Amino acid sequence: MASTSLARANAARRGLIFEATSVVWMLAEAALAIGAGIVARSVLLTAFGFDSVIELLSASVLIWRMSSEASGAATESVERAEHRAIKLSAGLLVVLCLYVVTTAAAGLISHVEPAASWVGLIVAGAAVIVMPGLALGKRAANRVLESSALRADIAETTVCAYMAGTVLVGVLLNRVFGWWWAEYIAAAGLLYWLALETREALEAIRETRPSTRRVDE
Repeated sequence: MASTSLARANAARRGLIFEATSVVWMLAEAALAIGAGIVARSVLLTAFGFDSVIELLSASVLIWRMSSEASGAATESVERAEHRAIKLSAGLLVVLCLYVVTTAAAGLISHVEPAASWVGLIVAGAAVIVMPGLALGKRAANRVLESSALRADIAETTVCAYMAGTVLVGVLLNRVFGWWWAEYIAAAGLLYWLALETREALEAIRETRPSTRRVDE
């Protein structure tokens, strides 16, 4: 039992390192991507920056949740932190789904053709490399913790990597073939996977609720 608690605490500490790294990275990524997206009139690049803001908020929530377990808090306190964290993470996933739908639809209807942005391309290219590494690190920690909140955060980290890739592909297709609509279609294609992750996060809220009630009683 003691060895299990120690393993979970160590995993939570590793998770904290990756979440803290996410916060630092997302602060820079969000500012650069949103600024470059506005200048280039790129809906997907701006959406990528907004996704970075969501990932920043998610990482902040997970830092609070991981700190609870890493500090050796009682099981009841960890369960309460997990339940609150998954509610916040699920809410962020819902917001992300709505934003992707809105921006993709608005771009297609308005026929907004994005311009190339070297700053945006550099940021997106770096994210394609960095974000999968962060997701792998978080996933390794979560094999021990089995946290639904951390799973939702991993989904958001993966979405960030995917959106960075769609920015690069969308700009390339637009430059080579003139397919201005490519980035909107790519963003819309993300929704199926994102909707599945959001549904799982919402279901996890119901699954964690009973244990929370026992603690309150």
